[in-house]
Amino acid sequence: MRVTNNMIMRNSSYNIGGTKTLVDKTNNQMTTQKKINRPSDDPVIAIRSLRLGTSLAKTNQYYEKNIPDAESWLDVTETALTNMKTLMTDVRTQVVNGTTDTLTQDDRNTILTQLQALQSQLYSEGNADYAGRTVFTGYRTDKDLIFTENELETSYTIDQPFEYTDMESFDFYSGEVNVPTTQAEVMGYTPEDEDIAKTSYYRIHTAYRDIDNLSSFSYSYGEGDTAQKVEYNIDVNAGTVEKVTTTGTGDTATSATEAATNVHIYADEAEWEEDMQGKNVNDSDIVIIKSTGNIIFGADTASEIKINRADMATTFDKTGFNKGELKPEYYFNCTDKTNPLNPVTFTKYDENGDMVEYDINYTVASSQQLTVNLEASDAFNSDLQRDIDDMIDVVNRSLKAHTKVDQLKAMKNETQYEDATYQEMLDKWIVAAEKEADMADDHLHNLFSQEIGRVDSYISDINLAITKVGCTVDQLKLTETRMSNQQLTIQELQSENEDLDLSTIILKYTASYNAYQSSLTAAGKLSGMTLLNYI
Repeated sequence: MRVTNNMIMRNSSYNIGGTKTLVDKTNNQMTTQKKINRPSDDPVIAIRSLRLGTSLAKTNQYYEKNIPDAESWLDVTETALTNMKTLMTDVRTQVVNGTTDTLTQDDRNTILTQLQALQSQLYSEGNADYAGRTVFTGYRTDKDLIFTENELETSYTIDQPFEYTDMESFDFYSGEVNVPTTQAEVMGYTPEDEDIAKTSYYRIHTAYRDIDNLSSFSYSYGEGDTAQKVEYNIDVNAGTVEKVTTTGTGDTATSATEAATNVHIYADEAEWEEDMQGKNVNDSDIVIIKSTGNIIFGADTASEIKINRADMATTFDKTGFNKGELKPEYYFNCTDKTNPLNPVTFTKYDENGDMVEYDINYTVASSQQLTVNLEASDAFNSDLQRDIDDMIDVVNRSLKAHTKVDQLKAMKNETQYEDATYQEMLDKWIVAAEKEADMADDHLHNLFSQEIGRVDSYISDINLAITKVGCTVDQLKLTETRMSNQQLTIQELQSENEDLDLSTIILKYTASYNAYQSSLTAAGKLSGMTLLNYI
């Protein structure tokens, strides 16, 4: 076949174009250090690159955002719980101090001041927040756990359940010495002024003091045909109490309704004391004190509840909440009826009595979620504040009683009472006041001794919550390590799939460039040759 100059030139031009394309390709690879610049360069590498990129983006989201966010949330929670444990340990110290038999007035004042300060701080820890989100309120992170100011118009209807184990023996004291202020009052002493008595009954107390009305109280026990429920429906406005006794369950249940005369409701303990000539409860009676929220049982009623291991339930109204008090919706089924036209119902327990959980879950890995929040009801008991209220009350009572003794002793040194007759009568007043002080001290000692166990149980609950948070943190740390390794592995695979070794591509570029230069040189020599060169 005859090869012409034109054929040689066309082939040379084609080869130059090929080497030039290769130079351009290797130059781009050397610049980007990537194997491909567009999917069409190598579809297999492109598809694998997309898959690895998607996996890396997800892993980065988990490792760089979700996990650190969860860690911060848990850190805030753990710090708040640790602070609360410290506060509760301080409370326990004061409780132990209160059991001492040789307390002075300074000691009592110290205990009182410490308890009041600790009480105000305890639940404030429950308002701990992370980035403006409250950590102990479930998914209602925009709400506070406690009332941050006095809300005197706020009103709730609250359903509070109890177990028979919630009943506790409690001492009630009636009678007190009223320190005389004039000579006539000093001479007016009578033996009745020494009528200071102690009674002991089983009681439960509602989560709040100063309730408006307890509209329902019930207790139930047994199963099947042996089940029994006793319910008292109270209409304060009408002044009536209806007792409904239901036996059996389902189709076999039968109810009997009658007017109840064994339930007594008083505004405060003074009214109870006046009505019953002392703080007394008949054996089959139930006494409700609205100012303290106490429900007090006579011996027979308490025995029936305890022997049958009964469950109890109350429904009460409460209007007006003080700064630092817990909001009811985080512990009970309740209805906020502050706005009668728009009542808001909250559910804490379902119809089976099981707690409804409001978990906040973080996705920390593919198909793996962690619950990072801890609800207040899982960490600290709502009874804590009421127990501290009781302790503050008995310390105040003891302080007041000893102050009366000091006042009466000081009166003996006053000129107006230097007469022997007044001295004799003041001695009688002092004996009565000392009796009151002794009983107040006895109440303080007994209550604080009981509270040691209860405070220990509160600390145990907080410790358990701290342990639970710690376990979650440990689990999160393991996931974080795994995500770190997974991130590194994907990045390595991505690099192997997409990246080029710089030294290798430089060699390829140099070879391509040399080939290109050689082709240009060869073509230049070919273009100057004609047939005359061979003649």
